[in-house]
Amino acid sequence: MPTTVVATLPLSQQVFARAPQALVVVDPLADRLVSANEAACRLLGGEAPALVACPFSHFLGASLPLWVCFTDEALTRSTAWSDDLVILDLKRQPRHVEVQAQVLDAGLLLTLVDRQKAEQRRARAELRRQHRRGQVGWERVEQVFERIERQNQLILGAAGEGIYGLDAEGRTTFVNPAAERILGWSSEDMVGHGAHQLFHHTQADGSHFPVQQCPIHASFSDGQVHRVDDEVFWHKNGEAIPVEYTSTPIFEMGRLVGAVVLFRDIRERKRAEQQLRDALAEVGSLKRRLELENQYLQEEIKSELNHREIVGESAAVAQLTQQIALVASTDANVLISGESGTGKELIARAIHAGGTRSDRPLIRVNCAAIPRDLFESEFFGHVKGAFTGATSDRPGRFELADGGTLFLDEVGEIPLELQSKLLRVLQDQQFERVGENRTREVDVRVIAATNRELREMVAVGAFREDLYFRLNVFPIVSVPLRDRIEDVPLLARHFLVRACQKFNKPGVRLPPAQLEVLKRYPWPGNIRELENVIERQVIVAQGQRLAFDDLLAPDAAVPATPEGEGASVSGPLAEEHEATLLTEPELLRRQRASAVAALRACAGKVSGQGGAAELLELRPTTLRSRLKAWRIDPRDYRAS
Repeated sequence: MPTTVVATLPLSQQVFARAPQALVVVDPLADRLVSANEAACRLLGGEAPALVACPFSHFLGASLPLWVCFTDEALTRSTAWSDDLVILDLKRQPRHVEVQAQVLDAGLLLTLVDRQKAEQRRARAELRRQHRRGQVGWERVEQVFERIERQNQLILGAAGEGIYGLDAEGRTTFVNPAAERILGWSSEDMVGHGAHQLFHHTQADGSHFPVQQCPIHASFSDGQVHRVDDEVFWHKNGEAIPVEYTSTPIFEMGRLVGAVVLFRDIRERKRAEQQLRDALAEVGSLKRRLELENQYLQEEIKSELNHREIVGESAAVAQLTQQIALVASTDANVLISGESGTGKELIARAIHAGGTRSDRPLIRVNCAAIPRDLFESEFFGHVKGAFTGATSDRPGRFELADGGTLFLDEVGEIPLELQSKLLRVLQDQQFERVGENRTREVDVRVIAATNRELREMVAVGAFREDLYFRLNVFPIVSVPLRDRIEDVPLLARHFLVRACQKFNKPGVRLPPAQLEVLKRYPWPGNIRELENVIERQVIVAQGQRLAFDDLLAPDAAVPATPEGEGASVSGPLAEEHEATLLTEPELLRRQRASAVAALRACAGKVSGQGGAAELLELRPTTLRSRLKAWRIDPRDYRAS
């Protein structure tokens, strides 16, 4: 309202218009602002006509319910007071106000006091009282910080770090724009208020941070520079901001008058550090995984990863090579069946080496060697604390084989209750570690091997039919050595070269006559037995020639030498040859029948006094190998 107009008003209206407090008259029932004085216009940010044109509720915003309660109290008691109300100006900026209400004939007279400005006035009044008591003069302190702010105005405005000043009581004296931007508090919010109580009151973990423990306030007592890099300031919106800061004391005439604090928002650095820690943890996890992979990858086996290392020229080997070439380039599951010692693992490695996964590991699992209660952990891994002894997280074989091939040797030994979980991984390529709810995905090709008849196990309910069909996508039969006896010379020479290198015995030879001895032996232990026999003879050989006559000793019960091939055989064998001539199939049938008769006579006992091996004059290990090759279980003869 113009001054000339106010001067012509009655005295009472002049007092209302010129009152230093913000005064408004409100008609609460009509939701109307009747009038507002000059101070109220300044508080609400507009001229009286603009203010009166708006409903009074327009200025209340979200605090309308509190104003309704306050108005009801004033109308009921004729007066009311509150200091927790908020009123909005025409720009919709909130003002925290202290309100005194008085009922008039024209409505409610409201006295509005801006709480922020009132607190600043009280702070200045307190400083004046301290000055009168002989304490540090506020004017002098204020001049110190004004001089700092004035002399460094350009630096303070351009600095990317937050900078603010404190007096010796911890009240803020100036704030640069970067500090306002980082903290969300304006200069008006901060100047004259305790900085610690405003944005440094709580630790990062949410616990209270007493001002007595604050390194910034320590500068006021010890006069030292304090640097901290692991605390938080609190944004106006309640967000914790990681900061590093330096608190430098300010002296005037030798007296400590305050401090200047320079701080930096280190959220990005913290995020980078966390990303680095996560990356290092991932590297550690990968390192542990590679260490575990290395336990299953042996360099001497890697030299046999190509199917060309499958030695032999027989029709059986040619067919096997063709099957490997057909299936290697696919991701189809393969089931390799055959007797022990026939090279099922070598076939699996040849398939893996010939496929697209050859750059990833082939992880072998001997299912027959895993304790029953550890199958799930071995296959799928476990987390720390999942069971007694689980002292750390450990990936399982499926996880180690991700992207590569998993070779399940002796797959028929997997417990029936675990087969359903194995089937799920084969179908969905998903699993959970023991003790963990997180579902992990893998991309694994499975090659399985067995020396058991899985079809028979399925028939008696010892093996899941659906798992059998899932594994048996591409079946391969590893033929026994007795069915490819023509490959024995090639295999023997191959193993001889390796054994000579292994035991550092160069020059050892295998005479042709001894090769014929090896061809006449039935090899119940298959290729593995042949390799062991070659290595043993290389170790015990006294000269440069190997001899295998002990294989055809009477306790070995092998066929006699056919006519025309007995020149290199002497002693009891030659005499037996002159007495009887048997074909190899007939001799094998007689050996089998003799072993069965011995088991019946000994009630299934193989070794020891009165056992079948003693009756047959065989070594127990030899008899057991033959029984296994013939698929004869001694337990079947215990009842008889």
